Amino acid sequence: MNIKGLFAVLLAIFLLAMAVVGCAPVQETGVPSGQPQEQVDKGQVEAKSKYVAGVEATFPPWAWVEEGEFKGIAVDAIRSIAESEGINIEFREMPWPSLIPALADGKIDLVVTAVSVTEERAGVLDYTIPWWEINRVVLVRKDSNLDGVTALCCGVTVGGQGGSTDFEWVKQELATNPGLDIEIREFEDPVMAVEDLKVGRVDSVVIDSDTGAKLAAEHPEIRIAALFYTFPPEPYAIPVTKGDPQQLLPILNHGIMELYTSGKWAEIVHRYIPGVTILPIPAYMPDYVGSYQQPIPGLEE
Repeated sequence: MNIKGLFAVLLAIFLLAMAVVGCAPVQETGVPSGQPQEQVDKGQVEAKSKYVAGVEATFPPWAWVEEGEFKGIAVDAIRSIAESEGINIEFREMPWPSLIPALADGKIDLVVTAVSVTEERAGVLDYTIPWWEINRVVLVRKDSNLDGVTALCCGVTVGGQGGSTDFEWVKQELATNPGLDIEIREFEDPVMAVEDLKVGRVDSVVIDSDTGAKLAAEHPEIRIAALFYTFPPEPYAIPVTKGDPQQLLPILNHGIMELYTSGKWAEIVHRYIPGVTILPIPAYMPDYVGSYQQPIPGLEE
């Protein structure tokens, strides 16, 4: 297949792909090495004295560890919500593959990182209102001549984070197409994928646009080869255990809206992504999520 034909195939896939939402599953590892379990302590909690938030701390700009401290958009936002709503949050670092199973089993109460809303996850989890929407990018080495087409075809090896919506898209939409002729390699987190990209063990990495932009800025050896818009939009939200047994949705939804209307949300986001456009909250809300049906817990009708 010539390059023109390949471009047509890829373009059709990108326009029609429904963002195979991913980001998921778990095993408890505790807090960062040498770091005591962190607690946000404000006010009294009627339902529970402390809520445990699982954190995937290798996903900048949403959540990561720097000098023994949790940082990122999601982390700072939850800290602010905990303060405004008078609840206690304990952050517990966990690997990405274990987070969704741990939440579904009630071993943790919420997840603090960038979590895409998907129909599959909505079957085992409930979600707060969405607070962000995401697209995806293709990363390549800076000295590579690959572009948005050739980075995803013609014998290349494509890497990504296992369980993420981005890598699920690669597996289901690209790897199954024999005309594209790609190999895929799965990584536990995006930082590991980028390290292998830098040394040539993979030719490209597909990742969400915010994380890709931050990693490209931090690693001069790599660059963004292409940006692809997801349709319908792929929203991020905070997941809780199905059925919301801890009654967190009203608290979190109210806290998210207070964060947004007060301007603190924009302040937090711009701290990590300067100049980015702040989307209205709630963002796009898929019909298949039961907790998005009226009345939405914590929001005025």
